[in-house]
Amino acid sequence: MALFNVFPVIQILGFLLILLSFLMTLPVNLLMFGDTPDWLAFVKSACICFGVGVVCFFSAGGKRRHALKQRQMFILTVSAWIVIPLFSSLPLLLSDLTLSVTDAFFESISGVTTTGSTVMSGLDKLPGDILLWRSIMQWMGGIGIIGMAVAILPFLRIGGMRLFATESSEWTEKAVPRTNRLARGLVFSYLALTFSCIFTYWLLGMDLFNAVNHALTTVSTGGYSTSDSSMGQFDELSILFASSLFMMLGGVPFFLFVRMLYGHSQPLLRDQQVHFFLKFLLLIACLISLYRIVKEGTFPVDAFVHALFNVTSVVTTTGYASQDYSLWGPFVVVLFFFLTFVGGCSGSTSGGMKIFRFQLSMLLLREQVLRLLHPNAVIARHYNGRIISDEIVASSVAFSFIFLATLAVVASILALLGLDLTTSLSGAATALANVGPGLGDTIGPAGNFQTLPDPAKWVLMVAMLLGRLELLSVFVMFSPHFWRN
Repeated sequence: MALFNVFPVIQILGFLLILLSFLMTLPVNLLMFGDTPDWLAFVKSACICFGVGVVCFFSAGGKRRHALKQRQMFILTVSAWIVIPLFSSLPLLLSDLTLSVTDAFFESISGVTTTGSTVMSGLDKLPGDILLWRSIMQWMGGIGIIGMAVAILPFLRIGGMRLFATESSEWTEKAVPRTNRLARGLVFSYLALTFSCIFTYWLLGMDLFNAVNHALTTVSTGGYSTSDSSMGQFDELSILFASSLFMMLGGVPFFLFVRMLYGHSQPLLRDQQVHFFLKFLLLIACLISLYRIVKEGTFPVDAFVHALFNVTSVVTTTGYASQDYSLWGPFVVVLFFFLTFVGGCSGSTSGGMKIFRFQLSMLLLREQVLRLLHPNAVIARHYNGRIISDEIVASSVAFSFIFLATLAVVASILALLGLDLTTSLSGAATALANVGPGLGDTIGPAGNFQTLPDPAKWVLMVAMLLGRLELLSVFVMFSPHFWRN
């Protein structure tokens, strides 16, 4: 077994911690004359984070630039999504909330991975600085997810992501200017979408504090709210409809927004994944609306807006809720359970299995049917005008298999820990897919994860990380071949 250079990984982790320390000061700075009873907790956390970050950065070579190799990319991707939530939990631990280590880390991991599951209740009475920090965690997790999905996962050939490789996915010296250009475009698009969402919420009647918090968690498709009733605290249908639209935008590939910035709008308008994503949301929303209108006599506009909002929230893995949809009938409950697995588009802030994998599965099904009818036919697979290689198909199939296998293992462990069938299965699904709420009275849209035993929370935390890291990037590190020279 040969050792390899870990200094590039340590250096980048140090830089990320320094950046995180500045983000920790935002709740105090933005609410300087407002609700900041835990300001000292944020200052202490920022100092700890900054100190550790500086030590890591300069011990690894300071400003000297290191070239990253493939194994180092795997190590960095996995370690960053453990280290950042770990340090992000410090303000929660040091605050007056008296959270346990398990609960603080759970809330942090759920936030940074934009899962949206929470162990905190009484949100309406929590101080503003804590609420804002929860939203900031999800917002920074969202931009991290975009960068990982666009620039790193395609390079690592994970789960069929190679299908969406961009010009920045080749980590060579020639690609550095292009990579920087893409990074600037992604950050600008993310910021533009965030400020547009803030302004829209404020225009539709939210106060500025709620507008900022919900914009941060809408664009990142995270789902943390400032109230136990989530978005149900706002009665205006216009707010729910606007939120649905911004969640959809958060579920669209962000590299297509970057191409729009440089004058190429056709890729966004013609993208097969985007078309299928939007049509799927509208179809399911209309189906649920029709069901509620017939069964409950719900007013059509009200039924459609609430259906569209909650369907979009689950499919984009945001986790908001406007109503307790588990009360809409068994048909809707079953439908929402399966929607948990779908996910948004590749290259977005959404989690789940991603829309393109279902499209690939349908292409493979069509191919197999044609081969049964015409055994000697030569059939080419095309997606978005590109030929799909066997490597991409194999990677996508492997991801789907390992996703379902991991789901079975996590659900079984939760059941062994004493959770009922609904809680075990929906909890495993919502954690792996980074959705947020599960089903049932305990972790459903009207509940939270606070009453679960600590071992179950740790199992769910691992599942959240596995789901956010697309599973294969973690499991590959357990292979002996990974550590060989």
